[in-house]
Amino acid sequence: MATLIAPSLLAANFANLQKDIEMINRSEADWFHLDIMDGVFVPNISFGFSVIDSIQSLCKKPMDAHLMIIHADNYIERFKNAGINRLTVHYEACTHLHRTIQQIQHEGMKAGVALNPHTPVFLLQDVIKELDTVLIMSVNPGFGGQTFIEQSCEKISELKELILKKQAPTLIEVDGGVNLETGAKLIAYGADVLVAGQFVFGSESPEETIYQLKHL
Repeated sequence: MATLIAPSLLAANFANLQKDIEMINRSEADWFHLDIMDGVFVPNISFGFSVIDSIQSLCKKPMDAHLMIIHADNYIERFKNAGINRLTVHYEACTHLHRTIQQIQHEGMKAGVALNPHTPVFLLQDVIKELDTVLIMSVNPGFGGQTFIEQSCEKISELKELILKKQAPTLIEVDGGVNLETGAKLIAYGADVLVAGQFVFGSESPEETIYQLKHL
């Protein structure tokens, strides 16, 4: 399977968000990645439903929402109504993870679980077959533009082994410090989806940068 590319709108130009969305629509990107932060689970606040509702009709590709929030269960139906196709919650923020996964899938969305850099992969062994995606954080969540954590590669390898052992359908998504160098390394270790924010939107030609990531 070709690597999927999910540009993170957190790094887009919010003064002209439509222009960047249209660029992603034209590009070889596969998903829109939306980082949702509440200022509680992570020390930052990003956009909420008003922004998602306003861009829903503009996005011609699946919307992949990464919830860095507490009490995610309270908003699952609302994210579905906002047009989200894939919804990822954090292992560290969910008291009843299996129930949350079931609730996401009951609403017709693909369900993902994100792991912080310090959270070991083996904690997912009882739910891995239920998951559409596992998001490995290769930086600490909350801010863009951080330095890639090398240990993430070993986690991807461990996760790939678990997926194969359990014969799970799960995709491995990676977010944080992704560029051409780290992206190639991540793919070699087993990543299926690369999330890139500043590397894409901070480049001279974001569409060309997406093309380069897609063809690593």
